[in-house]
Amino acid sequence: MLDFPTAQPLATFCGDCGCGCPQLFVDESAPPEKRVVLTDDFGSQVRMSAAQFGNLLTQAKSGALDTVI
Repeated sequence: MLDFPTAQPLATFCGDCGCGCPQLFVDESAPPEKRVVLTDDFGSQVRMSAAQFGNLLTQAKSGALDTVI
């Protein structure tokens, strides 16, 4: 979990193991270019704008990222 009280959790990826699963947050107190936050189970985070995250979703939905799995 992020240590920002304004970060709202949107999704947890995994959720069954208690390992500190990757999560998706929106931090409304962050600048617009850093509001969407992805965390991993190692304590790192990636911040991006809503437009960047939307682009990621578009690519995932189109199948462009299917080779990753």
